Order: sequence, then structure tokens, then C-alpha cells
Amino acid sequence: MLVDHTPDLGRVVMVVPTYNEADNIAWIVGRLRAAQPSLDVLVVDDGSPDGTGDIADGLAATDPQVHVLHRTTKGGLGAAYLAGFAWALERGYDVIGEMDADGSHQPEQLQRLLTGLLDADLVIGSRWIPGGSVVNWPWEREVLSRGGNLYVRMLLGIKVRDATAGYRLFRRTTLEKIHLDEVRSTGYVFQTDLVTRTLRAGLTVREVPIEFVERVRGESKMSGQVAVESLKRITAWGIRERWARVKGRTTTGRDLVSSR
Repeated sequence: MLVDHTPDLGRVVMVVPTYNEADNIAWIVGRLRAAQPSLDVLVVDDGSPDGTGDIADGLAATDPQVHVLHRTTKGGLGAAYLAGFAWALERGYDVIGEMDADGSHQPEQLQRLLTGLLDADLVIGSRWIPGGSVVNWPWEREVLSRGGNLYVRMLLGIKVRDATAGYRLFRRTTLEKIHLDEVRSTGYVFQTDLVTRTLRAGLTVREVPIEFVERVRGESKMSGQVAVESLKRITAWGIRERWARVKGRTTTGRDLVSSR
């Protein structure tokens, strides 16, 4: 039997960014609504030419707990999430989540994250802690992800095993404390950016294991070029962090942004 979301957390909304996910959006929203009937869903569509936004509008027209935010241009993953966060904060949600539209993040495992948030400020669905796994990945991609996360831990001095993961839940108080107005990262580096900001704010980050499933429909937005660019930006942060320590001070969120 599927279990509804934990009521002690208050109002929950999952932000689902989309670009050309016409094959997946109705499928994933349906699974999410079935797995956690009490939470809301916000689809943030970046002007998908394949009609994803129209499909999402159709879902919203028949379900008052599904909402759609239309953006006119493809501005990147981080920009889509920032727009979704602003929408959710304005409407008083207590918990705001991130989730891919392609089925990689299984709605049926969301209860793990909800339970984990009871004593945390940010919960990450992690591939790289005991119990976590990936399905249908080539070994090269797993090596790249594991290696990239190891590099992040060493360079930034954080202990999170899967800082690049995109299945996560924030308390609204967390988003209010980490200076979202200063965030400039728009691509996949956005995920590492927000984890780092949360930790630097002295807040608690918890990882729970998930099974990550490679998409079976549609085209992946991740590429080797995207991964390399993310590591370049993280390297700039790490150098700035170490320089700040040499000078005997702690780098602030604004410092992290200005290093780009």
C-alpha cells in the first residue's frame, strides 16, 4: 500500500522542470500524484517546442493540485528551479522539492526523503551512499559521477556523497536562509551550489538512498561537455575557498557566486 506524505511537514510541492518531455510529463506526474496524493506538483516548462507545456496545462485543468509555470526561453536547470522556488515561497509552501521529469527519480521512493526531512533542513536522494544505486548506466558515466562527487568533497571540504543529485527536499526556512537572490548558476552546477550554501549556513543536510533509473524515453540533457563545465566552476569555488582560509576568513555565499 502506498503511503501518503508525512503530515508533520506541512504543505509540500514538488518542482518538476521540463524541456521537451512530452513523452514523460503525464506519466511522471501521474505516478507522483498516486504515490503522494496530498502534495502538489509544479511543472516549470521552458517553452518546450514539443508541446510539453500544453500537456502540463491539460493535467492542471483536471487536477487542482497540479500547477504550471511557463517560461519563454530555455534558461537552464538552475534558472527553472529558482523560478519554481520563488513561486512556491510566495504561496506559502513549507517544503519545496526537486525532481526530474524523465522517471530517473522514482516517485514511489519519495517517502524516504519526506521521512528524512523530519530532522534535517535539506534531504538528498543519494545514489552513492549504502543502499543507493543506479540502473542502466554505462560504467563510464558511473565513474564520471562518482569521481566528480569525490572531487567536490575534496575540493570544497564537504561530506555529502552525492552533491550533484537532483532528487531533494528543502524546508522553506532553508531556502530563505541561503540567499537565493545571489545564485547565478544556471546549469547542473546549481545542485552543488545549493548544497554548499546550505552547509555554509550551518544547516543540516541528510542523504537517503535511492535507486536512480536512467531514462527510457526522450533525450538526456546531460553531456560530457556539461559535466566538464560544472567541474570547472566547482574548481573555481574550491580555489577561492582555500584562498579565503589562507587569509583567515570564511567564504560567504556572495563570495561563491562572484567566483564565476
